[in-house]
Amino acid sequence: MISTQRIIYCINSDCHNPINSMGDGICASCQTPLVHRYLWASGSLAAKIPPRTKVADRYEVITHQVWLDTQPGLSPNAPEELPQVVTPYLKLYQEHWHLPQAYGFARSDMEDATDSDILLLENVPIDETGIYPTIADAWQQATAVRQVYWLWQILQLWQPLLELGVAQSLLLRDNLRVQGWCVRLLELAETSHTVSLQQLGQSWQPWVASAKTSIAHELENIVQQMCSAEVELETIATQLNALLLLSAAELPLDIEVAGATDTGPALTQNEDTCYPLTSTDLDDRLQPRLSIVCDGIGGHQGGEVASQLAVQSLKLQMRALLAEVAEQTELVSPKLLQEQIEASLRVVNNVICSRNDEQKRQGRERMATTLVMAVQIPQQVQTTSGRQLENTHELYLANIGDSRAYWITRHYCQLLTMDDDVATREVRFARSLYRKALQRPDATALTQALGTKDAEFMRLLIQRFIIEEDGILLLCSDGLSDNNWVEQSWQDYVMPVLTGKLSIEDAVRDLISLANQKNGHDNTSVVLSLCRVSPAYLVPVTPAQPLVEILKVEEPEPELPEPELPETELPEPEEPEPELPQLEQASMAESSQALLDLDLTEEPTPTPVKKPSRGKPLVLLGGLLVLLVGGTSLGLFAWWQLNPQTFQKMCGQLPQRMQQLCPQRK
Repeated sequence: MISTQRIIYCINSDCHNPINSMGDGICASCQTPLVHRYLWASGSLAAKIPPRTKVADRYEVITHQVWLDTQPGLSPNAPEELPQVVTPYLKLYQEHWHLPQAYGFARSDMEDATDSDILLLENVPIDETGIYPTIADAWQQATAVRQVYWLWQILQLWQPLLELGVAQSLLLRDNLRVQGWCVRLLELAETSHTVSLQQLGQSWQPWVASAKTSIAHELENIVQQMCSAEVELETIATQLNALLLLSAAELPLDIEVAGATDTGPALTQNEDTCYPLTSTDLDDRLQPRLSIVCDGIGGHQGGEVASQLAVQSLKLQMRALLAEVAEQTELVSPKLLQEQIEASLRVVNNVICSRNDEQKRQGRERMATTLVMAVQIPQQVQTTSGRQLENTHELYLANIGDSRAYWITRHYCQLLTMDDDVATREVRFARSLYRKALQRPDATALTQALGTKDAEFMRLLIQRFIIEEDGILLLCSDGLSDNNWVEQSWQDYVMPVLTGKLSIEDAVRDLISLANQKNGHDNTSVVLSLCRVSPAYLVPVTPAQPLVEILKVEEPEPELPEPELPETELPEPEEPEPELPQLEQASMAESSQALLDLDLTEEPTPTPVKKPSRGKPLVLLGGLLVLLVGGTSLGLFAWWQLNPQTFQKMCGQLPQRMQQLCPQRK
């Protein structure tokens, strides 16, 4: 059907006049922000449908295979039995930084269509300006570090895509698009023949031929090895990683961090905890490297205890990790750093779990916490001329539950984390498309949080991000992120910081005020990290008023609770809202309540933390000792008090673990 009137519908189901002109920002009737969801229509049939056609009386064809869902408030069509073509998209869901997601199916009414079902993809490299450029188009304008970073991301995708038979997707040059630092694919291409690392190297040759001078020789050597068909993937990854970190270290890096937490207008106590709490919460060993947001679960004297315990324990462990890395003379591999961070999270989880068991907490009484954490690892690297560079710009992200991390620049806002909820679980298990899973009544119920189950059964994802452009890392609890307020409001609230018109402290205050106004049902925590790599730094902006005064937040005690923590109430806000009724006990968010009632037996047992191979040239013996003995001494003391047998068993395995990690360390 040819579209004569280009319209889009409001997503507000209560709107009395939901029809709006395409391109409008808000609904003229109810003032709800309009959602413009651009999709990629895959397949040869979709390529034949001309622009200005309306498919299934819903999808507006904007240009070649780029469609707009004009009724984004409705769930897209999907068959009960999903076709095989969808499986790779679902199983690769955790690669959401780079890969599209299956949205639904549309049936074409074209007369010559033999297979009329068209797969529609969301999370694609498309916005209102069009399709993002290919790597080839953007290559010449990219910096040296960005050129290497793009190739590194492709290499990281190679093995998971190869295992599902879609590695051919990385060999199609028009399929590889870029959004700033991030490589993004338009679609996944299945192949009936085997593809090799040699073919990947051959596909890189045109780019390498025009690489920046500072990296051209090293890249050419790496690609030659790939094309020889005699080198292993791990060898190439090690070399490419070293070149990436060396290139990044050539850039300056300045990080400024501020954070705050607020009870909100509807509750009487705050189960959130964050670090740093204010710009004055200084720790020279952690600032500005570490930022954490935790959203406690379990009600008063439960959720707030779990969140504070997690933050304080992780501060100790990350301080120890940063100190150990600073002593290394060689690069520590991403895999080893990810394993160390993962081990720290498992320790924190078991401390909270043991506290629950000791206090005989059951069901909704069990305390737990979500977590999103970012730690910037300032590794040292030496140039070929012998010059020592102090920071390789590595940032590691960890999240459990539904607290989130966003990367925001002047041009875009990217969600970096993935919620641990029922809807996401259904997609990962290839049982449902995401939009269909969202229709479940328990869709947003959490499937993971620190403290709900033994660490052996946790599924952890630690992601690495290289800071190679000016931007802001936003960590927040769902008090802000609910109802997509970050995606809708980042330009108004974060852009002024990037342009030097607003201080980072004031931006934190404004975002919490936004959360209280638009959501208001929960506590809210926000931590912003302003990262600058441009040689000409912005002039710091003085905050209008200290955050601690504006939000009237009490700082938590600097040390962990003792094993027998008294069940004392947290301080009330200095000026509670007089018009709101005082609640005897904090009400939890619906998703938090559902977490403790979920039957989690469907979750597969995750693979235990893999031990690095004996051939590792660089080891973290001191770091392991500090992490497991010194850095978490207070947390482990609590664990020993609660679970002496388990603690003794772990300590008995420590010498063997150190020997496996550190065979060459003397």
